[in-house]
Amino acid sequence: MTDVPSSPCGQHEALLEALRQTVGAAAVLRPDAHDPLDRYQVDWRKRYRGQALAIVRPASTDEVAAVVRLCARHRVSIVPQGGNTSLVGGSVPDDSGQQIVLNLGRLKRVLAVDAANLSMTVQAGCLLADVQRAADEAGLLFPLSLASEGSCTIGGNLATNAGGTQVLRYGTARELCLGLEAVTAQGEVWDGLKSLRKDNTGYDLRDLLIGSEGTLAIITAATLRLYPRPTHHQAALVGCATLVQCVSLLQQARTQLDARLTGFEVMHHAPVALALHHLPEQAQAARALLTPEQPTLPAWTVLLDTADTGRASTLTDDLETLLHEAQQQGLIERATLSQTDAQYRAMWTLREAIPMAEKIEGHMVKHDIAVPTSLVPAFVEQAEATLQQRVPGCRIVCFGHLGDGNLHYNVQAPVDMNTEVFLAQHEAAIHSLVYDLALSLGGTISAEHGIGQLKRAELGQRQSATRTAWMRAIKLALDPDQRFNPGRLVP
Repeated sequence: MTDVPSSPCGQHEALLEALRQTVGAAAVLRPDAHDPLDRYQVDWRKRYRGQALAIVRPASTDEVAAVVRLCARHRVSIVPQGGNTSLVGGSVPDDSGQQIVLNLGRLKRVLAVDAANLSMTVQAGCLLADVQRAADEAGLLFPLSLASEGSCTIGGNLATNAGGTQVLRYGTARELCLGLEAVTAQGEVWDGLKSLRKDNTGYDLRDLLIGSEGTLAIITAATLRLYPRPTHHQAALVGCATLVQCVSLLQQARTQLDARLTGFEVMHHAPVALALHHLPEQAQAARALLTPEQPTLPAWTVLLDTADTGRASTLTDDLETLLHEAQQQGLIERATLSQTDAQYRAMWTLREAIPMAEKIEGHMVKHDIAVPTSLVPAFVEQAEATLQQRVPGCRIVCFGHLGDGNLHYNVQAPVDMNTEVFLAQHEAAIHSLVYDLALSLGGTISAEHGIGQLKRAELGQRQSATRTAWMRAIKLALDPDQRFNPGRLVP
């Protein structure tokens, strides 16, 4: 391929015209006063605002490949984008006006469902909710579940190795993917859409691309692992006095429920109170734990979720036995069991309301850390003690997936401190304290949100030189001109 020499405006016009010829004029969008295209150029948290040369929306893998070849020829970098739900600024352009946003939203077909093989093949632009629905219509289950499932795409889920609420039972997006199709930096199509559980033929290129955040290749389709659809679900909201008790309850639930335990979420009283304050309708399930004898929220609320393909009565009996024994042992203070589908949904709506309530409440210093589950209580205790020394009166808003050790550990300004002043004076130090503690306990600075722009510098400072060198070598081998999602992930 012959590169077109770099030049100003005329060069960009030549590229734009070639893109229009390739994908159609209606699929090449440029911001203007009428439509600034913020939905493509501003990140989910509105922390990053970019300015792209254009947003390009191909309709097929071949069109993606053609766009990549054109951008390579014109020496223009590409920011791959799915639903633009990244929480770390991983899918928006910089402010140079020189990058192409390659939005895959038009690649949204379910290509095949193989019930006998428990697999399905879908294009990368399929919304996660549509993938779940297609599996359900086939009498099966695709278990990846996120709060943003109505907006995020399966390509983005795989590019960030999304986690969600059922990792405890089914694993992350990595465990739910059997094969991939992707476009390389040279504009070639790699067809790895196998639906095998075993393929021992060398380097696992699928695993290399999952979690690479669009820096190595552009995922255009995936073959996904399905499961038999549970015939019934049941959940419980449980109040505990300490996180140590929550971890002990998790151990017992794993032993007594085994694979029927699908989720184990934990919520400190602060985020539950925020949800009740800002979104009382969505958070109404929390009120089931309030009684005349116990009129205040428990220190910690557990959402314990179960599913089974057997008899509903058996699951209910086993769940009631678990909670009765835990109460006798002093592990729980109170509990309420879902009796209807509406009550079950209400319990999950409470959990899902917390991020929305945080957004209404205002900016916080946010973290997506993980430590071994056994060390979660130590992390929370030590983190709060250290932070209170640094910023007396700061408010901790902590919730997450206790079943896999992943906490959303967020810090809010003291009541009497302006939020902007708080962030300006303390954000960097708070990040440092939280990340140092997580790593000292064998944890990570990013459990499921990825690195993107937000944590790239932190990753470079905190991982070993060897790991950084390996990452850079892989990037250079697969994207030698550094055109795919530059400035993201790789330190």
